[in-house]
Amino acid sequence: MKEDTFTTQIPQAEELGDAGAIFRETIRNCTRQAILSLVEEEVAALCGKKYDPSSESACYRAGSSPGTVYVNGAQERLKRPRVREFDEHGSKEVSLNSWQAAKDPEEWEQAMMQAVLCGVSGRDMARLRVEELRGLSRSQVSRLWARRAADMVEELNRRDLTKLKLTVLMLDGCVLSDDLHALVALGINQDGYKQVLGFVIAGSENLEAGKALMKSMIDRGLTPVVARPLVVLDGSQALRKAVLTHWPQAHIQRCLVHKERNLRGYLSKRHHGALAGYFKRLRKAEGEEAAHEILDQLTEFLSSKNQAAQESLKEGVEDLLTVFRLAVPATLNVTLLSTNHIENVMKNLRKHLGRVKRWRAETDMPARWVASGLLLAEQGFRRVRGYKEFSTLMEALNR
Repeated sequence: MKEDTFTTQIPQAEELGDAGAIFRETIRNCTRQAILSLVEEEVAALCGKKYDPSSESACYRAGSSPGTVYVNGAQERLKRPRVREFDEHGSKEVSLNSWQAAKDPEEWEQAMMQAVLCGVSGRDMARLRVEELRGLSRSQVSRLWARRAADMVEELNRRDLTKLKLTVLMLDGCVLSDDLHALVALGINQDGYKQVLGFVIAGSENLEAGKALMKSMIDRGLTPVVARPLVVLDGSQALRKAVLTHWPQAHIQRCLVHKERNLRGYLSKRHHGALAGYFKRLRKAEGEEAAHEILDQLTEFLSSKNQAAQESLKEGVEDLLTVFRLAVPATLNVTLLSTNHIENVMKNLRKHLGRVKRWRAETDMPARWVASGLLLAEQGFRRVRGYKEFSTLMEALNR
């Protein structure tokens, strides 16, 4: 392709799609040319300059042969320069490092794996790039997926957690089927960065599964950087007991969103707006005294509406006030008063798992899907809001 092809064709492109196609083809041609240039440099280093009879190298050029390389994740056919080297038996082929690197399908496999994780089925893979998938069957895509996903399970559940300076831990469960659940742990370090710490597949969100998840993380070196870590839960008594079994000193904060959702189930729809108002004020409260006052008002409100709702509020009410008792800045309320951070992970995970029509609990298939979904969700992690106040939080947790 001539050097001025792009600059001459782009102004003549009538539609944006045409311009994009010209641009992409130009990039591909430039990449092909770069690969050939690198290979030729290696050949010159081995054999000397072309048409130079004074070269004393034992290697010599031996023509070329058809070959394929990977350009931006796609297979490309190029002529492979051949180099041979004299030895005691005559001569032998010399492997070119630059060509071997260009043939490495790792980048291509990563692109395919990402496509599968993002919801592209094996049947639809050929619609991505027909030329690079020629000869690749759906079963081959499935085997590639299974191999990579198995590696992801190992990556997640064998992560070294010794260097994670844990400050806040969140636990939550995801229903896979009627008799299959995934329990997931999310950690927030002292700088406000999130990380998936591990997961377990169990029949339900039970105490033994929670203990197994906690033990797995502790065995891999999970140690809080504070004297009494903060653990945010959705209200599950099984997970609460599992945490306190291993960390009896932990502060337990109950998610306000889940508690509001629970109370809403007891009330008629005409009272839902008033209930939401109380919890909105509670999430913005500054200090334990202000939070207590709002909860007292909420208790009085519920007393005239539904006795079961009032009893539900009293149950575990102390865990609703844990963060307020720590006397940390109210800017941390949005991060610490709910399990929203791990709920967002679960939302992305459920979207990923929505493609599964039949779970095979007798295999590692559930673990593969959960691990791949969690790692995909982790790619979008950002620092939590209020991370600049984490030094104050750590001081409170060390008191």
